[in-house]
Amino acid sequence: MEYIQGLEGLYINDETAVTLGKFDGLHRGHQKLIRRTRGFARQGLKSVVFTLDFNRKGMLLTREERRAMLEKQGVDYLVECPFLPEVAHMEPEEFIRGILAEKLHAREVIVGADFHFGYERKGDAHLLMELQKIYGYEAEIIKKETYNGREISSTYIREALEKGEMELAKDLLGYPYFVSGEVLHGRHMGGRLLFPTTNLIPTTRKLLPPNGVYVSRTHLEDGRILGGMTNIGYKPTVGEKFRGVETYLYDVDEDLYGADIRVELLHFIRPERKFESLDALREQMEKDIACGKEFLK
Repeated sequence: MEYIQGLEGLYINDETAVTLGKFDGLHRGHQKLIRRTRGFARQGLKSVVFTLDFNRKGMLLTREERRAMLEKQGVDYLVECPFLPEVAHMEPEEFIRGILAEKLHAREVIVGADFHFGYERKGDAHLLMELQKIYGYEAEIIKKETYNGREISSTYIREALEKGEMELAKDLLGYPYFVSGEVLHGRHMGGRLLFPTTNLIPTTRKLLPPNGVYVSRTHLEDGRILGGMTNIGYKPTVGEKFRGVETYLYDVDEDLYGADIRVELLHFIRPERKFESLDALREQMEKDIACGKEFLK
């Protein structure tokens, strides 16, 4: 996959099928758009995902996570366009002519029914349909995916995550919500508790569910997928100054420092709380581990 950031130097020689949106979670609705876009490969068109980046807090996916997922899905080009003034003030038809037609050589444009673009969000799916013959592409409007009678959206997913409803988040996303990154050295408290753990410190822009203990599944670089238990928070019994993601892997005792891992959060067990002693914490962890193993059965 070729990655392009911003409009400067943006130019694709190939004729393309383009889908546009925020793609901040790559949820089931986004995946539907991407599958349709990639389907035009049979007609010789390269697939392009064009996304407007706002770089704000509460991200469902970091940029690195999104790039990795899109590459795995077989997308040819990812264009990440920062929401700069020159983009925000671009008239909708100027965007269609200058970006879609002239820079991306779009022959197919695939968007959701609620897609808006251009200055004051005046551009929409209907305008794309109206101007398609003028600028040499065919527009296709994809119906929104729904779950339990409600349209799937990033807002819906954030609501589920903020309540710790990990199963609902998985149903909306089409995959378990995850945190990824490089395993860092912690304070080695897990070793003192006889529960060796991996530690991640995600960017503060990544949305995390409520502090607490979760059943988790960890993907290692070598392809192994391991069950475990993950604590999100500040570990008040030992006291941390940062909000971290600490995972105990079942039946694994090896050095993973420096490895890149992905931790999927499957089920909320209990809120994070402070214990009177390390012994009390160890006793609770043993109960949490048993609960997690039962869930993973």
